[in-house]
Order: sequence, then structure tokens, then C-alpha cells
Amino acid sequence: MNRFIAFFSIIFLFSAKAAIAQSKLHDGIWHAGIKTQSGHEIPFTFKVTDVLGKKHIYIMNSSERFKVTDVKTKGDSVWIHMPLFDADLKGKFDGKVLKGQWIKHLPNREATADFYAVRGNYRFFKTPAPVTHNVQGRWSAIFAGGDTTVAEFKQTGSKVTGTFLTTTGDDRFLEGTVRGDSLYLSTFDGTHAYLFTAKINNDNTLTDGKQYAGYSGKDQWTAVKNPNAKLPDAYSLTYLKPGTKKLSFTFTGLDGKKVSLSDDRFKNKVVILQIMGSWCPNCMDETAYLVDFYKQYHPKGVEVVGLAYERSTDFDRSKKSIEQLKARFNVPYPLLITGYTNDKAQLTKSLPMLANFLGFPTTIIIDKKGDVRKIHTGFSGPGTGTYYTDFTKEFEKLNNDLLAEK
Repeated sequence: MNRFIAFFSIIFLFSAKAAIAQSKLHDGIWHAGIKTQSGHEIPFTFKVTDVLGKKHIYIMNSSERFKVTDVKTKGDSVWIHMPLFDADLKGKFDGKVLKGQWIKHLPNREATADFYAVRGNYRFFKTPAPVTHNVQGRWSAIFAGGDTTVAEFKQTGSKVTGTFLTTTGDDRFLEGTVRGDSLYLSTFDGTHAYLFTAKINNDNTLTDGKQYAGYSGKDQWTAVKNPNAKLPDAYSLTYLKPGTKKLSFTFTGLDGKKVSLSDDRFKNKVVILQIMGSWCPNCMDETAYLVDFYKQYHPKGVEVVGLAYERSTDFDRSKKSIEQLKARFNVPYPLLITGYTNDKAQLTKSLPMLANFLGFPTTIIIDKKGDVRKIHTGFSGPGTGTYYTDFTKEFEKLNNDLLAEK
């Protein structure tokens, strides 16, 4: 009897392993799409690889490869959990097509949109078309919301990469194509899904622009090619209230201990305050930069502190999200849970010395005397090209100058 049980146990184990081996989530490039409320599809691509018998995914946007290791397959079902942003892709195969939902876990509800994926190395169109227009260069863009926007595009053949920059950040790595007299761009990073379309007029103007964001967001835009287009000085937008030179706060670290700006560790140090949140893709880019910056500048006398404003005031939920960010980027500097949400009014309440706070991330540079010297609104990440390199050079020069002060 025991031999029969052992025999059937072995058969069951081999069957289970065979089912895993026959997962339809094959290695290679996949074409995927998020279906919006308006009926438009926000496309993206991802690459599936096998690492020691476990599936990994790399979401592909221009030169970015966003690694996702929490991937589970069981029979015809696939579950992909994003390492940041508290979002999932869940689906089941219908023939060769993976169909399911993109789910964002918000504090008070779950926001969902239909999702699908098929094998194929294309983003918008399976076959390229003759190139009749070129959008490469810098553009002044106007969105219906009225925000000052600069677009920067590169074009090789029909392929276009680039981004839109605003005073509070950029749309990260956009990728798409020119087809006929139309421009198509998209991006997906787990929490944000964007589609931009426009009509190209003589390579100098873009009209009838549409932006589709997430499940239901929609905006209109136009653009004119302008090599001199620029944003306002990011160091001029947010400032301290008149008569104020210093900031003060006491927030809780991930270890449960209170941290104050008046603590001994910050005395006679240049201090960088990173106002951020785990939900914010631009904050993710800034964190990646600040980790390397900290390794270089901490021995010289610079401290960095992240102040997290999450979507929930629940400490444990916020802590879990920030711990994921910390693990993702191996953050060596303190990350504090403020206990406030990412609402601008909440931030102003927690740091009443600030005036005209516009968005996340915002970076505050404090000198060795404890005085606020600069406040930088937004962050131009690596997807912005020269904007990113220009920022890093200026930022590091500023810190070198502050360190040299007596």
C-alpha cells in the first residue's frame, strides 16, 4: 500500500513539474496593451527570461529595462507583481493570448483596467512604414491643463524615443513611432500608463494631440518645434516663507525610531532632504541617483534623508511600500515615514515653513549652519538626456561649494 502511495506521489510531482515547464509564458519579447475607458489601447513591450527555473520580466521603454522578479505561473494563469507602486498584472491564457487586468491597489479601492499580451516584438505596428516625417528635436508643448511643457524627441528611421518635461518632473522613457503623418508614443512602468498621439505638420508643428493616461485620463496638446524651449528655473519655484531660514521636523524611521533635523548626526553637515513617495516614478529616478550620490558624498560630509509622503496615513502600509523602495535601490540613507499623505495641503501642514509647494519630488539643500540654501522642484530623470546630465553637474557643484564653506 505504501509503495502505491509513493508511486502516485512521484507521478503527481512529475505532473506538477511538467505543468510548470509547460507554462505558456514563453521566453522572448511580448507585445502588451492596457485598454482605456475611451477604447484606446496603451501599448508596451516586455521581455520574459528564465532564471534558474523562475520567470523574470523586463518592461521595455526606450533604453529602460524595468526588472520584475515576482512572477508566478500556474497552469494557464499568470500573476505579475510590480516591485514598486503596489500594482499587479493578472491574467489567464485564452489560446495564445494572455488576458486579464492591470490592478492598482489604492488606499480606498482597487483601480482596474483590461490588459492583454501576445508574443511579438513590436510596440504599435507589426510592420514598419515608409518614413515621411521627422520629429527629432526640442518642442514647446501646450497641454489643455496649461502646464509649461518641453518635449525632447530622437528619431531613428520610424522609431521615436524621448519624453515630455514639466516643472514637476518628466514622463520618463517614452517610445513609439512615426507612421505617415502621425506620431505615436507610449510608456508603462507598473503604475503609470501613457499614450500620446499627434498629427505631424511639415515637421515643425504637432496638432490634434491626445494624451491618454491610465484607465480614464485624457488631455489635449499641441507643439511647435523650438530649439530654445526651456522650463522655468527649478530652483526658483518653491521657497521658504519670508523671515524663515531653517526647517524643523521629527518623523519616524523604518526602525521605529524618531529622527529630527536637530539630531547630532546632521550638525555641521550639508543635508539633502528628499521629499518623495514610493508611488512616484520621478522619485524612483531621483532615488536611484541619490543612492550613488550618497556613496560619493557622504564621506565628504553630506547627509541625505528621504521624507516619504504615501497614499495612506497607515504607518504599517506606508512602511511596507517604503521598504520595497529601499530594497529595490539598496538605499543607504534614512527613509522616514511622515504620517501624512501625498496631498499638497498635507505636506504644507507637515512642513509649514515651505511656500508654493508644487509636487513630488522636491529636494531641499541645507548648508552646514542648518540654513536652507536651495529648493529644487521636480526631477529630470535619465530619460530626459542632457537635462539629467545638466542637473547632476549643477547639483554636485552646489554640494561641493557648500562643503567648501567654513
